[in-house]
Amino acid sequence: MSEIQIRFSGSGGQGLQLAAKILASALALEGRSISMSQSYEPTSRGGLSRSDLVVDSSAGYPLVTEIDYLIILDQLAVENSTGMIKSGAAVIVDNERVDAPPPGEHKTSTLPLVQTAREVGNIRAANVVSLGAIVGISNICAQKSLLQAIHDTVPSRFVDLNLEAFKRGYALVSANREEDPHLTAVS
Repeated sequence: MSEIQIRFSGSGGQGLQLAAKILASALALEGRSISMSQSYEPTSRGGLSRSDLVVDSSAGYPLVTEIDYLIILDQLAVENSTGMIKSGAAVIVDNERVDAPPPGEHKTSTLPLVQTAREVGNIRAANVVSLGAIVGISNICAQKSLLQAIHDTVPSRFVDLNLEAFKRGYALVSANREEDPHLTAVS
């Protein structure tokens, strides 16, 4: 498989590092090679935050340079990724907190990530709702691996909440998968 570059972006406190860690764990369960990097402003909540994964890198360069899959949970993070998004990439943005998605020749899916997390019972689960959406769009890993990674990574008292958040995020995009041929894995 060729290299895949993924970015989770938004503001501090949205659990972006946790989302990337869960996905990296799921990919590792499947024997994939992963490099993970993160960046965040020194404020604990509200500043720009991102976490990047480079999957199956043959070149060995651990940093994102051309994004295949991008999650944006806050308008604050849009500009940070503009210019790095590949043509044809899949961009997932929250419909409540992102007013102006990044421009470019990519497929943008505007989804109710925060609203779905609110319905699940905790707005902070939007990060895991976005994981469900990215797995639903990309098939980057098996659902089984992601569910196991949630069990292995999340504190036990939050496992059920996060499992439900993942399933709801996956459901947001799975209905559109057959109708939209663009919602497929980058090869």
